Amino acid sequence: MAYALVTGASRGIGRAIALQLAQRGYDLLLVARSENQLTTLALEIGAKYQHQAHVLALDLAAPGAAETVATWATQQTDQMAVLVNNAGYGLWGRFEQLGLAEQQNMMQLNMSLPVALTHALLPALHKVPKAYILNVSSTAAYQAVPSLSLYAASKAFLLSFSRGLRYELKTSNISVTCLSPGATTTGFTDRAGMGAELQATANKVSMTPEAVAQAAVAGLLAGEAEIVPGVLNKVSAGLTSIVPKGIVEKIAAGIYEKYL
Repeated sequence: MAYALVTGASRGIGRAIALQLAQRGYDLLLVARSENQLTTLALEIGAKYQHQAHVLALDLAAPGAAETVATWATQQTDQMAVLVNNAGYGLWGRFEQLGLAEQQNMMQLNMSLPVALTHALLPALHKVPKAYILNVSSTAAYQAVPSLSLYAASKAFLLSFSRGLRYELKTSNISVTCLSPGATTTGFTDRAGMGAELQATANKVSMTPEAVAQAAVAGLLAGEAEIVPGVLNKVSAGLTSIVPKGIVEKIAAGIYEKYL
């Protein structure tokens, strides 16, 4: 049976993607920090879809986490068919006022982990007839976002990495897709430290994790290069390629910085 590995699977988009993949016939390898949430999800997958789900509770920002996950995953199965790099978070605030250590931790999780895990698992993915990599970025990847500067930059890195890797693997059995959701009801704003006013603004345009996951898995298995779920998000991402960058950044600052 083919397996899919999902990082950051305990809640939000990662959890919803895991359920979508189980519904489509995959067994699951679930990785996140919360063992209780992972176990609950594994039981739900077994009850609803009669598929296996193995769990690994791990701080994915810790040194050597990618190697630990890759070793564990290859011990569970020799039929690795999907890798979902979903773990990540944002920090809201001016760069010089946020702690450097926490910003570096975010960069480790948002950039270094997916790169290291992808590199470690590519040999396993090459062994199956058809394999998929889904990197979860953000609409923030399409422009600089003042007060989310490093977060947006980390997601732009992941988008660029996905594009380049997809081209490198275009003649192989592996398809690479980048998912760039906009505001989603995942608790992102709480983790990022955003104020109540900004959270309320985000909630007005937020998609559900289930809607994002449905679009993500459908696009992934169809071999799409990039997925931006939601009409408003598609329009927003598209405009960044034609509107002068200075104007785009001024608009973004007007949304995020005024609440600092």
